Amino acid sequence: MGGIRGQGGAVVRLGSARSPELDGRPTVVVPLGSVEQHGPHLPLATDTTVAAAVATGLVDRQPDLLLAPAVPYGASGEHEGFPGTVSIGTGALRTLLVELGRSAGRWAGRLLVVNGHGGNLDALRSAVPLLRHEGRDVAWFPCGVRGGDAHAGRIETSLVLHVEPSAVRPELAEAGETAPVAQLLPRLRAGGVAAVSPNGVLGDPAGASADEGARMLADLVGRLAAAVQAWDVGADGRLTG
Repeated sequence: MGGIRGQGGAVVRLGSARSPELDGRPTVVVPLGSVEQHGPHLPLATDTTVAAAVATGLVDRQPDLLLAPAVPYGASGEHEGFPGTVSIGTGALRTLLVELGRSAGRWAGRLLVVNGHGGNLDALRSAVPLLRHEGRDVAWFPCGVRGGDAHAGRIETSLVLHVEPSAVRPELAEAGETAPVAQLLPRLRAGGVAAVSPNGVLGDPAGASADEGARMLADLVGRLAAAVQAWDVGADGRLTG
């Protein structure tokens, strides 16, 4: 499966490529995020920003991959108690992913979705296995940090401080609900994030730093690169690694 390079060896992004350049059935990498509240200190596009950074890090390492524009909207119904959140829901996201995979599959050899938002998992776990059943080589990978807090806490704050520091308002950062998510699930399902955390934070951003974010991003990109090399896809469409 081929890829394309621009002048000076720079990776050509799908959005700036020209159709005749796209031969060899490349692997297309699509970041998937959300537009949703991330507490008082992080931007609404946090999940998309993180997914795009991980996907870009992968493509910069592996020139045979082709980076597509990010899909910025996801399933964020649990955050709709906060202004700014825009959710298209699981059903619509599933349809988007299926049609994206079918269309790209006409000329791309593989499609990899790099997911930055946990609320998108139901759609991914439904859409990607369907595409694979139809004979398309599609997989997804989560941008999860092991042992991290759930939402707008130290993990995401560190990542955005590294990737897009100007978008963070550290002076507004404050702890939210810090109980384990498993304990919060009944209330989350009944009333969304607003029912358990008035400021929208599930965790504590205290101690976050750009240096920590750089280490986290490097680990995520390294894990993803190894998973792409192995290309071992589970029954739910997830790329293991």
